[in-house]
Amino acid sequence: MSTTVSIVTALYPPASGFVEAARDSVEGLEVPPGWQVEWLVQEDGPEPSWERRLARSPRVRYECNGARLGVSTTRNLALRRARGSLVQVLDHDDLLLPSALSAVVPAFDSPAVHWATGQADDLLPDGSRRAFPPDLPAGLVPPGALNAFAAREGRFPVHCAGLMLRTETLRAFGGWIATPRSEDVATLAGISELYAGVLFPEVTWLYRQWPGQTRREPQWLSRGNQGMEIVAQRVSAIRSLTRSRRSEDA
Repeated sequence: MSTTVSIVTALYPPASGFVEAARDSVEGLEVPPGWQVEWLVQEDGPEPSWERRLARSPRVRYECNGARLGVSTTRNLALRRARGSLVQVLDHDDLLLPSALSAVVPAFDSPAVHWATGQADDLLPDGSRRAFPPDLPAGLVPPGALNAFAAREGRFPVHCAGLMLRTETLRAFGGWIATPRSEDVATLAGISELYAGVLFPEVTWLYRQWPGQTRREPQWLSRGNQGMEIVAQRVSAIRSLTRSRRSEDA
Protein backbone atom coordinates (compact mmCIF):
# COMPACT_ATOMS: atom_id res chain seq x y z
CA MET A 1 0.00 0.00 0.00
CA SER A 2 1.34 3.42 -0.97
CA THR A 3 2.20 5.40 2.15
CA THR A 4 0.72 8.66 0.90
CA VAL A 5 -2.53 10.29 1.97
CA SER A 6 -4.13 12.38 -0.79
CA ILE A 7 -6.25 15.19 0.64
CA VAL A 8 -8.94 16.20 -1.87
CA THR A 9 -10.36 19.73 -1.85
CA ALA A 10 -12.84 21.14 -4.36
CA LEU A 11 -12.39 24.92 -4.37
CA TYR A 12 -15.23 27.18 -5.56
CA PRO A 13 -13.85 30.74 -5.89
CA PRO A 14 -17.01 32.73 -5.00
CA ALA A 15 -17.08 30.97 -1.62
CA SER A 16 -13.35 30.60 -1.02
CA GLY A 17 -12.79 32.99 1.88
CA PHE A 18 -11.56 30.26 4.22
CA VAL A 19 -9.02 28.52 1.96
CA GLU A 20 -6.04 29.99 3.80
CA ALA A 21 -7.33 28.50 7.04
CA ALA A 22 -7.79 25.13 5.34
CA ARG A 23 -4.24 25.40 3.99
CA ASP A 24 -2.87 26.14 7.44
CA SER A 25 -4.68 23.10 8.82
CA VAL A 26 -3.12 20.88 6.14
CA GLU A 27 0.34 22.25 6.83
CA GLY A 28 -0.13 21.66 10.56
CA LEU A 29 -1.02 17.97 10.27
CA GLU A 30 0.83 15.36 12.29
CA VAL A 31 1.81 12.76 9.72
CA PRO A 32 2.13 9.10 10.82
CA PRO A 33 5.71 7.75 10.70
CA GLY A 34 6.63 6.58 7.22
CA TRP A 35 3.74 8.47 5.57
CA GLN A 36 3.57 11.61 3.48
CA VAL A 37 0.78 13.97 2.41
CA GLU A 38 -0.28 15.59 -0.84
CA TRP A 39 -3.04 18.22 -0.98
CA LEU A 40 -4.97 18.02 -4.25
CA VAL A 41 -6.71 21.36 -4.72
CA GLN A 42 -9.06 21.38 -7.71
CA GLU A 43 -10.49 24.80 -8.54
CA ASP A 44 -14.02 24.71 -9.95
CA GLY A 45 -14.04 27.59 -12.40
CA PRO A 46 -12.76 28.90 -15.73
CA GLU A 47 -9.67 30.74 -14.44
CA PRO A 48 -6.90 29.61 -12.06
CA SER A 49 -7.49 32.36 -9.50
CA TRP A 50 -5.87 30.47 -6.60
CA GLU A 51 -2.82 29.01 -8.32
CA ARG A 52 -0.33 31.70 -7.26
CA ARG A 53 -1.74 32.06 -3.75
CA LEU A 54 -1.28 28.36 -3.04
CA ALA A 55 1.98 27.85 -4.93
CA ARG A 56 4.14 28.25 -1.82
CA SER A 57 2.27 25.58 0.13
CA PRO A 58 4.69 22.63 0.21
CA ARG A 59 2.02 19.92 0.09
CA VAL A 60 -0.27 21.41 -2.55
CA ARG A 61 -0.79 20.04 -6.05
CA TYR A 62 -3.12 22.49 -7.78
CA GLU A 63 -5.25 22.26 -10.90
CA CYS A 64 -8.09 24.34 -12.36
CA ASN A 65 -11.06 22.79 -14.18
CA GLY A 66 -11.22 25.51 -16.83
CA ALA A 67 -15.01 25.58 -16.40
CA ARG A 68 -17.65 25.44 -13.67
CA LEU A 69 -18.39 21.71 -13.33
CA GLY A 70 -19.82 21.21 -9.83
CA VAL A 71 -18.49 19.60 -6.69
CA SER A 72 -18.71 15.92 -7.71
CA THR A 73 -16.86 16.35 -11.00
CA THR A 74 -14.33 18.66 -9.37
CA ARG A 75 -13.55 16.12 -6.66
CA ASN A 76 -13.27 13.37 -9.26
CA LEU A 77 -10.81 15.41 -11.30
CA ALA A 78 -8.72 15.72 -8.15
CA LEU A 79 -9.14 12.00 -7.46
CA ARG A 80 -7.71 11.14 -10.87
CA ARG A 81 -4.46 12.85 -9.79
CA ALA A 82 -4.22 11.05 -6.45
CA ARG A 83 -0.97 9.18 -5.88
CA GLY A 84 -1.89 8.00 -2.40
CA SER A 85 -3.53 4.78 -1.32
CA LEU A 86 -5.81 6.75 1.00
CA VAL A 87 -8.00 9.76 0.23
CA GLN A 88 -8.95 12.30 2.90
CA VAL A 89 -11.82 14.65 2.14
CA LEU A 90 -11.46 18.32 3.10
CA ASP A 91 -13.95 20.94 1.96
CA HIS A 92 -12.38 24.33 1.33
CA ASP A 93 -14.16 25.95 4.28
CA ASP A 94 -13.47 23.20 6.83
CA LEU A 95 -10.42 22.39 8.95
CA LEU A 96 -8.45 19.26 9.75
CA LEU A 97 -7.13 19.12 13.29
CA PRO A 98 -3.45 18.16 13.75
CA SER A 99 -4.33 14.58 14.74
CA ALA A 100 -6.66 13.99 11.77
CA LEU A 101 -4.28 11.63 9.99
CA SER A 102 -2.33 10.15 12.87
CA ALA A 103 -5.56 9.07 14.57
CA VAL A 104 -7.32 7.59 11.54
CA VAL A 105 -4.67 6.15 9.19
CA PRO A 106 -3.87 3.15 11.46
CA ALA A 107 -7.42 1.84 10.91
CA PHE A 108 -6.38 0.85 7.40
CA ASP A 109 -3.80 -1.61 8.68
CA SER A 110 -6.74 -4.02 8.55
CA PRO A 111 -7.52 -5.01 4.95
CA ALA A 112 -11.19 -5.31 5.94
CA VAL A 113 -11.47 -1.56 6.56
CA HIS A 114 -12.29 0.59 3.53
CA TRP A 115 -13.43 3.86 5.14
CA ALA A 116 -12.96 5.69 8.44
CA THR A 117 -13.60 9.02 10.08
CA GLY A 118 -13.20 10.84 13.35
CA GLN A 119 -15.83 12.99 14.98
CA ALA A 120 -16.48 16.60 13.99
CA ASP A 121 -17.29 19.72 15.95
CA ASP A 122 -19.18 22.59 14.40
CA LEU A 123 -16.96 25.66 14.02
CA LEU A 124 -19.22 28.65 14.67
CA PRO A 125 -18.81 32.15 13.16
CA ASP A 126 -17.44 33.54 16.45
CA GLY A 127 -14.67 30.92 16.43
CA SER A 128 -16.17 28.76 19.16
CA ARG A 129 -16.86 25.05 18.74
CA ARG A 130 -20.05 23.10 19.29
CA ALA A 131 -19.93 19.35 19.89
CA PHE A 132 -22.78 16.98 19.18
CA PRO A 133 -23.23 13.36 20.19
CA PRO A 134 -22.46 10.68 17.59
CA ASP A 135 -25.29 8.53 16.27
CA LEU A 136 -23.24 5.34 16.46
CA PRO A 137 -20.67 4.14 19.00
CA ALA A 138 -17.00 4.31 18.11
CA GLY A 139 -15.37 1.21 16.69
CA LEU A 140 -15.71 -1.13 13.75
CA VAL A 141 -18.84 -0.58 11.66
CA PRO A 142 -19.90 -3.72 9.77
CA PRO A 143 -21.14 -3.61 6.17
CA GLY A 144 -24.71 -2.40 5.88
CA ALA A 145 -24.88 -0.85 9.35
CA LEU A 146 -24.94 2.79 8.19
CA ASN A 147 -27.76 2.19 5.75
CA ALA A 148 -29.73 0.14 8.27
CA PHE A 149 -29.53 3.08 10.68
CA ALA A 150 -30.61 5.52 7.94
CA ALA A 151 -33.62 3.37 7.05
CA ARG A 152 -34.61 3.10 10.70
CA GLU A 153 -33.99 6.68 11.85
CA GLY A 154 -34.53 8.68 8.68
CA ARG A 155 -31.05 10.23 8.67
CA PHE A 156 -27.56 9.12 7.69
CA PRO A 157 -25.43 8.59 10.82
CA VAL A 158 -22.03 9.78 9.54
CA HIS A 159 -20.98 13.27 8.49
CA CYS A 160 -19.19 12.51 5.24
CA ALA A 161 -17.22 15.75 4.77
CA GLY A 162 -14.37 14.37 6.89
CA LEU A 163 -14.06 10.89 5.43
CA MET A 164 -10.92 8.93 4.73
CA LEU A 165 -11.28 6.13 2.18
CA ARG A 166 -9.17 3.65 0.29
CA THR A 167 -8.38 5.27 -3.05
CA GLU A 168 -8.97 2.13 -5.10
CA THR A 169 -12.31 1.49 -3.41
CA LEU A 170 -13.44 5.04 -4.07
CA ARG A 171 -12.40 4.76 -7.72
CA ALA A 172 -14.12 1.40 -8.11
CA PHE A 173 -17.39 2.98 -6.97
CA GLY A 174 -17.07 5.83 -9.45
CA GLY A 175 -15.83 8.47 -7.03
CA TRP A 176 -18.43 11.02 -6.07
CA ILE A 177 -21.63 10.43 -8.02
CA ALA A 178 -23.59 13.29 -9.56
CA THR A 179 -26.60 14.12 -7.40
CA PRO A 180 -28.46 17.40 -6.73
CA ARG A 181 -27.09 17.16 -3.17
CA SER A 182 -25.78 14.53 -0.73
CA GLU A 183 -23.19 13.30 -3.22
CA ASP A 184 -20.84 12.36 -0.39
CA VAL A 185 -23.61 10.44 1.40
CA ALA A 186 -24.38 8.57 -1.81
CA THR A 187 -20.72 7.65 -2.13
CA LEU A 188 -20.36 6.31 1.40
CA ALA A 189 -23.78 4.63 1.35
CA GLY A 190 -22.63 2.48 -1.56
CA ILE A 191 -19.19 1.67 -0.19
CA SER A 192 -20.37 1.02 3.37
CA GLU A 193 -23.06 -1.39 2.20
CA LEU A 194 -20.33 -3.80 1.10
CA TYR A 195 -17.31 -2.86 3.21
CA ALA A 196 -16.60 -2.22 6.88
CA GLY A 197 -15.37 1.06 8.30
CA VAL A 198 -14.22 2.55 11.58
CA LEU A 199 -15.62 5.42 13.62
CA PHE A 200 -13.14 7.11 15.95
CA PRO A 201 -14.22 8.86 19.15
CA GLU A 202 -11.66 11.66 18.72
CA VAL A 203 -12.64 14.96 17.13
CA THR A 204 -10.38 15.15 14.07
CA TRP A 205 -11.97 17.91 11.98
CA LEU A 206 -14.10 21.03 12.22
CA TYR A 207 -17.21 21.68 10.14
CA ARG A 208 -17.50 25.40 9.55
CA GLN A 209 -20.90 27.01 9.99
CA TRP A 210 -21.20 30.31 8.09
CA PRO A 211 -23.94 32.19 6.20
CA GLY A 212 -22.54 31.62 2.70
CA GLN A 213 -22.08 27.85 2.82
CA THR A 214 -23.77 25.74 0.15
CA ARG A 215 -26.03 23.89 2.58
CA ARG A 216 -27.83 27.16 3.37
CA GLU A 217 -28.73 27.98 -0.24
CA PRO A 218 -32.46 27.62 -1.10
CA GLN A 219 -31.73 25.46 -4.15
CA TRP A 220 -29.63 23.05 -2.08
CA LEU A 221 -32.28 22.82 0.62
CA SER A 222 -35.03 22.15 -1.90
CA ARG A 223 -33.17 19.16 -3.40
CA GLY A 224 -32.96 17.12 -0.22
CA ASN A 225 -35.63 14.56 -1.07
CA GLN A 226 -34.24 14.04 -4.56
CA GLY A 227 -30.72 13.48 -3.26
CA MET A 228 -31.78 10.97 -0.63
CA GLU A 229 -34.02 9.16 -3.14
CA ILE A 230 -30.93 8.57 -5.28
CA VAL A 231 -29.08 7.32 -2.20
CA ALA A 232 -31.90 4.89 -1.38
CA GLN A 233 -32.05 3.62 -4.95
CA ARG A 234 -28.31 3.03 -4.99
CA VAL A 235 -28.40 1.02 -1.77
CA SER A 236 -31.40 -0.99 -2.96
CA ALA A 237 -29.67 -1.81 -6.24
CA ILE A 238 -26.48 -2.93 -4.48
CA ARG A 239 -28.47 -5.18 -2.16
CA SER A 240 -30.41 -6.66 -5.08
CA LEU A 241 -27.27 -7.39 -7.07
CA THR A 242 -25.56 -8.87 -4.02
CA ARG A 243 -28.49 -11.23 -3.36
CA SER A 244 -28.54 -12.22 -7.02
CA ARG A 245 -24.82 -12.98 -7.00
CA ARG A 246 -25.15 -15.09 -3.86
CA SER A 247 -27.98 -17.06 -5.44
CA GLU A 248 -25.88 -17.72 -8.52
CA ASP A 249 -22.95 -18.89 -6.39
CA ALA A 250 -25.10 -21.19 -4.24
